Amino acid sequence: MNHVLIPRRDPGEPVYHADFALGEHSARHLRRILRLYLKAWELLFLADAAELALTELIANVVRHVPDRRGQTFIFRLPRGEGVRVEVADSSTVMPLAITGDPLDDGGRGLVLVDAVTDNWGIIKRWDGSGKTVWFECLTPPEKGGSRFRTARPEPRP
Repeated sequence: MNHVLIPRRDPGEPVYHADFALGEHSARHLRRILRLYLKAWELLFLADAAELALTELIANVVRHVPDRRGQTFIFRLPRGEGVRVEVADSSTVMPLAITGDPLDDGGRGLVLVDAVTDNWGIIKRWDGSGKTVWFECLTPPEKGGSRFRTARPEPRP
């Protein structure tokens, strides 16, 4: 089920929320949606990094979560300071940011997320029913972003 919400005054409200079984084409569709929001928010300069990071998080759900169910949230940070994306799933297995053999087919997704985003993290659900992996791509100071902006480590409910 997809939910597109009207932006609220409270920046804690997601602007986009998708809750469905993810498949091989899900990342492509979610990248398009993310790009549309970034364009509307005049944050298109964040698109390449945010799309790559989103792709990696979706790929982790597709590869490692048995039921492939996930929730994707897109948030506009206050005052145009960037975008926050969260991907939640029901798996209790924590992903690792590892640097493997360069010839391996996988295993470097979170290393890429770390390389292209400003902040990211993993938070276990309080009831032990899964986790949320999140990242933020911030507007650089030369484009109007704050020099003092830091990521908020907790996901929204």
